Amino acid sequence: MLVGILKEIKVEENRVCMTPAGVEVMKNNGHSVLVETRAGVGSGFSDEDYVKAGAEIAPSAADVYARCEMVMHVKEPQPSEYALIREGQIVFTYFHFAAGEELTRAMIDRKAVCVAYETITNPDGSLPLLTPMSEVAGRMAAQEGAKYLERAQGGRGILMGGVPGVAPAKVVVIGGGVVGTHAAQMACGLGAHVYLLDMNLDRLRYLSEVMPKNCFPLMSSPATIRELVKKADLVIGAVLVHGAKAPKLVTRDMLKTMKPGAVLVDVAIDQGGCFETSKATTHSDPIYKVDEVVHYCVANMPGAVPLTSTMALTNATLPYAVKLANQGWKEAAQNDAGIKQGLNIVGGKVCYAGVAQAFGLDYVAVDEIL
Repeated sequence: MLVGILKEIKVEENRVCMTPAGVEVMKNNGHSVLVETRAGVGSGFSDEDYVKAGAEIAPSAADVYARCEMVMHVKEPQPSEYALIREGQIVFTYFHFAAGEELTRAMIDRKAVCVAYETITNPDGSLPLLTPMSEVAGRMAAQEGAKYLERAQGGRGILMGGVPGVAPAKVVVIGGGVVGTHAAQMACGLGAHVYLLDMNLDRLRYLSEVMPKNCFPLMSSPATIRELVKKADLVIGAVLVHGAKAPKLVTRDMLKTMKPGAVLVDVAIDQGGCFETSKATTHSDPIYKVDEVVHYCVANMPGAVPLTSTMALTNATLPYAVKLANQGWKEAAQNDAGIKQGLNIVGGKVCYAGVAQAFGLDYVAVDEIL
């Protein structure tokens, strides 16, 4: 199969979907790889690095889309790319369809085979291609929260860990999954007083055993969130509803009770955000204030650390890319339940329930398509 590696064109997205080492693995499996020129520059990989690994360099995205049976991205295709996508072409990337109706309808119209990184699932229910970026985003959430608590950045002027004789910051992390756990670990490591909320009692028992002593796992509820945000210096939204929009857990009314200069970091912004006042921002313009509360809602947080992110992403996506190339999308989905879960839109039909529900679209079970 001829596999295409596209340059990211979303604002300030410096990741690339495959490293030169990944290209070598694809070549060793008998496949050819076409890399759009300068695709890896933001992550520190030159065209020459890809050529040495066995890739061919393409002059444009149009060339990659026109020639390749499967194309890979990091972020969802942008409007300028929609017309380039061919019927039956495999597009393998993060889509987050439930947060983008225009994108969803465009992919239906193009009749592509849309395999979404974020819904590929392991037998235990975990999300292997979301996990590495969730780990990065979770750790970054605490790092960015600490930064924007500084007075010069618009925050309260609080040091996360305090100093002897001065209390540390109070941090509330909503969601005890991969993002939340990594965010809490980083905040705890900085010395903050951390409340980690989740709705799964078994998960809370586990977190109570493994997290540092300055982390306090609590059962999440509207009442608990309402009380905690009043005294929080930093709130990190780390909830994920598999393949669907994130719930709005911090309301505008709650926001009004927060301290001036407190910081909200919404890691769920890719799926609509979990704060009622959230709207997507960029690395060049990352924050805004509502009711004197700083909002950090950058939609591609791992893009700020592209070398780490690209290597972590390739480690996770490459085995699935090899399967799709070796077997074709249909056989790969029949043989691998995880890849089957990754099918969101195929041939103009929505085959992922969360996406259909988000926009009131007709849903066709993936087994019918297979």
